[in-house]
Amino acid sequence: MDNTLNRAESRFLGTGWAFPVTFSAGDQQLETSSYEQNINDAINIILMTRKGERNMASRFGLGLQQFFFKKMDETLKGDISDVVKSSLSLNEPRITVKDVSVDFKDPLNGLVEVLITYVYNQTNTRHNYVFPFHLNEGTNL
Repeated sequence: MDNTLNRAESRFLGTGWAFPVTFSAGDQQLETSSYEQNINDAINIILMTRKGERNMASRFGLGLQQFFFKKMDETLKGDISDVVKSSLSLNEPRITVKDVSVDFKDPLNGLVEVLITYVYNQTNTRHNYVFPFHLNEGTNL
């Protein structure tokens, strides 16, 4: 279920740099994201950042790379789910993670889909975020 807040209710969610960082073509201004999109960008950054990658924030990030080339079984699903829950709880204070489910969408190609169900802390509005993660390296270059 994905409810959209009106702009007055969602101001607390904030505005920040869009991810990935881009500039508009016409006036070369930095692109920004606001409200729900800003939360999704923050979640994406956390999921894609390795633990220790940021020198001044060594606990920031998730470290999904540790799961590369692991056997795709129920243990892996649990490990990914636990790491996602704890990292988002630590690094994104605007949300409360309610559930993380992991699904092996394409086991032959190593595609794992992570579904995160969360609630905005101030309004208790429920949202979902789907993150595709590849366990195998890209070899089709």
